Amino acid sequence: MKLDRLLSIVTMLLNRNIIQAKELADRFEVSVRTIYRDIEAINQAGIPIVTFQGMNGGIGLAKGYRLDRNVLTNDELAAIITALRGMSNSYISQSNEQLVEKINSIISPARAAEFHLKSNHLIIDLTPWGSSGSLEFKLQLIKQAIEQQTRMRFNYSNANGELTFRIVEPYTLILKGRHWYLEAFCLKRGEFRLFKLLRIKDPILLEQVFTRDSMPIRENSVGEEWVSSQNSIEITLCFQKNRQHLAEEWFSIEEILIQEDRSILVRPIFPENEWLYGFILSLGPDVEVLEPLHLRQIIESRARKIANIYGSLEQT
Repeated sequence: MKLDRLLSIVTMLLNRNIIQAKELADRFEVSVRTIYRDIEAINQAGIPIVTFQGMNGGIGLAKGYRLDRNVLTNDELAAIITALRGMSNSYISQSNEQLVEKINSIISPARAAEFHLKSNHLIIDLTPWGSSGSLEFKLQLIKQAIEQQTRMRFNYSNANGELTFRIVEPYTLILKGRHWYLEAFCLKRGEFRLFKLLRIKDPILLEQVFTRDSMPIRENSVGEEWVSSQNSIEITLCFQKNRQHLAEEWFSIEEILIQEDRSILVRPIFPENEWLYGFILSLGPDVEVLEPLHLRQIIESRARKIANIYGSLEQT
């Protein structure tokens, strides 16, 4: 949009003394003539832009001009910068980068050092350990589908490993509990569904445009229905003594009960499915399922199968 381009040009001029018209044209993928028309429109809006001749010439704002920054305090602007940086690590967006640049542009030179300190008090990095190229590809593809309102198709693996073919109308990307989800209308199920991006395979954009309708009002927070489903059970986990740090990685201090022998009990409520079995096994030998009995038996059976696999490798 032209308005977005004009605002972005002003922001870049606020952050730099001089910028070349050709650089602006390349940045916004328009002609140099279009940039000069944009400059004229910005001048007519009351923002003084001057041109500098010579080898190092270009376009710049009149000396001393700055945007009014009285709407937000330094603390509020620093909080916005922190959130945007954290989001940009895992969700690359040119608009986020431009907003960071806009915020930096309205900080006075006298306050720049203080603002830099405040905006670096907290660093949020939401990217996973290791390579995340596949996830970044899915995020960008889904973002494109949402913006263009086009349907997508993909294969989806549920919690039980069952693979199904889906065609969806994507509405919203959600970051919840260190994982990305797509909220979309599923044509196969005839209702809105949450799809975990890690379980989406072979996503493809379709040329079928859809009309975005109002989404149903969500009574619970994202994923709350997953926890409160009918198959939820209360379990009792026992962490061995001196393993409190492991318990605190997953459970709040209020949930942790330290016993006389220094072992630790927790009694969370989880839906019983493949995720739960995998989660318990991922805690390793320092954790034991005490209740319910059937869950204990399932974990024991799976642990034996794992031991048998590695035992057979040693024998060969």
